[in-house]
Amino acid sequence: MIEVKEYRGHIRNWESLCEELGIDKTLSREKRENEILIKAYQKWDTKMADHMHGMFAFALWDNDTEKLFCLRDHFGTKPFYYYITESGDILYGNDIRKIISQKGFVKELNEKMLQIYMSLTYVAGEDTFFKGVKKLMPGCFLVWQNKKFSITRYWKPEFAPDDTKSLDDWADEIHKTVKQMMREVKTDDETAQSFLSGGVDSSYVLAMSDVEVTNSCGYDDERFDESILARKTADILGRKNSRCLVTPQDYFDIVPYVMYNMEQPLGDASAIAFAIGCRETAKSTKLCYSGEGADEFFGGYNMYRNAERYGENLKTFYVGNTNIMKEEEKQKILKNYDPDFLPINLVKYIYDETEGLDPLTKMSDVDIQIWLEGDIYLNVDKMSTAAGLEIRMPLTDRRIFDIASRMPSCYKVNEEQNKVALRTAATKVLPEEIAFRKKLGFIVPIRMWLADENYNQDVRDKFHSDMAAKFFNVEEINAIFDDYIGGNSDNWRKIWTIYTFLVWYEEYFVKR
Repeated sequence: MIEVKEYRGHIRNWESLCEELGIDKTLSREKRENEILIKAYQKWDTKMADHMHGMFAFALWDNDTEKLFCLRDHFGTKPFYYYITESGDILYGNDIRKIISQKGFVKELNEKMLQIYMSLTYVAGEDTFFKGVKKLMPGCFLVWQNKKFSITRYWKPEFAPDDTKSLDDWADEIHKTVKQMMREVKTDDETAQSFLSGGVDSSYVLAMSDVEVTNSCGYDDERFDESILARKTADILGRKNSRCLVTPQDYFDIVPYVMYNMEQPLGDASAIAFAIGCRETAKSTKLCYSGEGADEFFGGYNMYRNAERYGENLKTFYVGNTNIMKEEEKQKILKNYDPDFLPINLVKYIYDETEGLDPLTKMSDVDIQIWLEGDIYLNVDKMSTAAGLEIRMPLTDRRIFDIASRMPSCYKVNEEQNKVALRTAATKVLPEEIAFRKKLGFIVPIRMWLADENYNQDVRDKFHSDMAAKFFNVEEINAIFDDYIGGNSDNWRKIWTIYTFLVWYEEYFVKR
C-alpha cells in the first residue's frame, strides 16, 4: 500500500493522467491528486515525473517495502527538505518548521551559509542555515530504506539551439503553448485573480486568462510605482485592478513575519512587498496567477545583454542574478571566514554542463538552477502559503522551457531589447506598447526608506547588538551603514542583507 505522506502543488495535466491511470475525474482535487501520485508511482516508479506537468514536491511511503520516495519538480517551484537524525531516521517535509519540531532534530546554526548569503542574498544550493537540514534540489528524487538513502537527479536543463526557425515561428510556438497552459492552469469551477505589474509577463498571462480582477502593489513615490502602468494595462484589457499601497511603516513592520514564514533569511527587498501583496490579495481570493519563469527562460534581465561581452570570464564570477559582496569585503566584516567556501563553487557543475554553449545560455542556466529555486520560487511559495493564498505560475512549465531550450539566443536578447520572441508572442493579445514596455522589475523604495530615521531604528539597533557581534565585526558593518547614510546609496543591499539575516536569526535562535 502506498501512502501520500507529504504533498504541496498543482498537477496541470491531471485530466490526461486520470484517463491513463484509471482515476475518477469527479473526485475532489485533493483526492484526485493523491490518487495520481500513488498510481503514477505504481505505474512508472521513479520515472513518474516524466509524465507530470505542474508544480509539486511530495513524499510517498510504501508500506510493503518500507521505502520512502520523495520528489521535487523539475524547477523547484515547491520546497522540500530532509534531515537524517543521529539514529539514522529521516525527517522530511515541505516546511523546515515541521522538521525542527520532531523528535531527533538537533537545532544548530549552519554559520558557513552566512558567507554564501552575504553575496547572493538568498540560500543557494542544497545546504540551509539549519545544520543538517538539506534541500532536495530541483529535478531530484530521494529514496530512503533501511536507514540508507540515495538522491538521484532525474532531470536537468538541456539546450539545443535550432537555427531553422524565424522569429515569427518562435512567437507562434510560444503563443500556442501558453494557450495550452492557460487551459490547464485551473478548472472551470475555479475562479482566479492575477498579480499584475507593469511588465509583459504578468500582462501576457492576464490577457490569455479569464481573470476579471488584478492585484498590484504601489507606493506613494511615483518613481517606483508600477501600479500606474498596471492599471493602464487592466483598463485596456477590460479588467478590474486593485491597488495595495505599501507604506514604509507597513514594510518594516512585516519583516519579522516574512523571515519567520520564509524559514530561511532572504535579502530580496521585493519579498517584503510581495508578502504584503499576498496578504491583501488573500482577502478576496484563494487563487492567483503570477508570471515567474519567463525572464530566466527567455532572456528577460537587462544584464543578459552583456553576456557576449563577458564571454568565458563568466565562469570566474557569475553566480546568478545577485552578487552584492566581494570576498575581500566579506573577509573584513565576518567573524568567521573560510577562503575556500566560495559562491562560485555552487555553480561549477552548471558551467561544466553548458560547456560549448553561448554566454547567454550559460547565464540563463545558472539563474534557472540557482536563483529561481533559492529566491523567486521560495518567496512565491512561502509568502502565499503563509497568507492562505495559492499561486500558480503558468509560464513556469517544462513545455515552455522546451521552447526556450531550442531557441537561439538572438531571439531572446538583442542590442535594443530583451525577451524578444516572448514579447513578439505577446503582441498577439497585447498592444505593442505593453508587450515591448521596458522592464522595470519589482522595485521597492527601500533605498530611501533605509535612510529615514522614522523607520530604520530597528536596523540601527540590530547592527549594534550583541547578536550582530556573534557574526560580524560590528564596527565594519556600521561603517557600511554610516557610509550609506552619508550618501552612498549603493550600500543599501548590503545593509538589507545583513539586517534580514539578523531578523531571521532572532526569530529562530533567540525568540524560540
